[in-house]
Amino acid sequence: MLQPRLKENKAKRFVASIVRPFVKFFSPIGYVKAQYKYITHHKLNLKNPVRYTEKLQYLRLFVYPKDKDVIRCAGRVGVRDYVKEKGYEGCLIKCLGVYDHFDDIDFSSLPNRFVMKCSHASGFNLIVKNKNELDLKAAKKNFDRWLRTDYGKKTVERHYSPIKPQIIIEEYIGSDDSLPIEYKIHLFNGIARNLYTVTGRGKDIRYDQLYIDWTPFDESQFNGWNKSDEIPVKPSNFDEMVKIAEDLAKPFPFVRVDLYDVGGKIYFSEMTFTPAKGTLIFDDDKADFIQGEWLDIRKYINAKKH
Repeated sequence: MLQPRLKENKAKRFVASIVRPFVKFFSPIGYVKAQYKYITHHKLNLKNPVRYTEKLQYLRLFVYPKDKDVIRCAGRVGVRDYVKEKGYEGCLIKCLGVYDHFDDIDFSSLPNRFVMKCSHASGFNLIVKNKNELDLKAAKKNFDRWLRTDYGKKTVERHYSPIKPQIIIEEYIGSDDSLPIEYKIHLFNGIARNLYTVTGRGKDIRYDQLYIDWTPFDESQFNGWNKSDEIPVKPSNFDEMVKIAEDLAKPFPFVRVDLYDVGGKIYFSEMTFTPAKGTLIFDDDKADFIQGEWLDIRKYINAKKH
């Protein structure tokens, strides 16, 4: 069944922007229920979650904010130590520095191309392909604002809040005109079930949903994103990528492990525990139930009841 698309009501959005901070503070559960209903058009069932997106909301609210390993691995600095401990240090993108403040960065010591990321959030990034063209004033303004932001409080993904806000700078691993293909592997109770690839980032971005055996999983295409005209070629080292992802995911009920393949070398990108805050609109509603069957969170629900 094809899903309805979210249609913004500007008046409602304006009112929501005023009351949202108060609702988040006084009733985060109520806020998440309203957000879920507004975006997905489904009522959120937290007592007996069945859908994948419902189970993500349960983890988002009641499990992940209390899990020290989740908090550590959601951070872009802390996760590097976790990856090293698991024996995959060779998959880490070279770190060029970690800084508490933007003004601490010595840009003269950096290469011409690099990537800057905030440690405590998703999307607070800057890709620098030519250092000589970098607007330092604008970059400082953004990073100073991002470092002051409690991302977990802002998005009601509380597992981000305890992460120390820092700037991590990594080597740029893309080509002159494009970023490498991303392989975003979804792991349910430690088992890789599906993934999506991201191609053409910065140009003509496309997302292709696949089962882990590399067959199409078109039903799980979400949020109106466009897929490629043809499925991307499966990398020769994909089985190794899955093995790495499953090893990293063992302690967690659900996590998405993002990897790159650059010239046959596997690079680790990040671990994401609540993709899109769990508010996904699938092209076919049955994908929500298929993935919901893969995710077993009964032990967390039973523990909360007792």
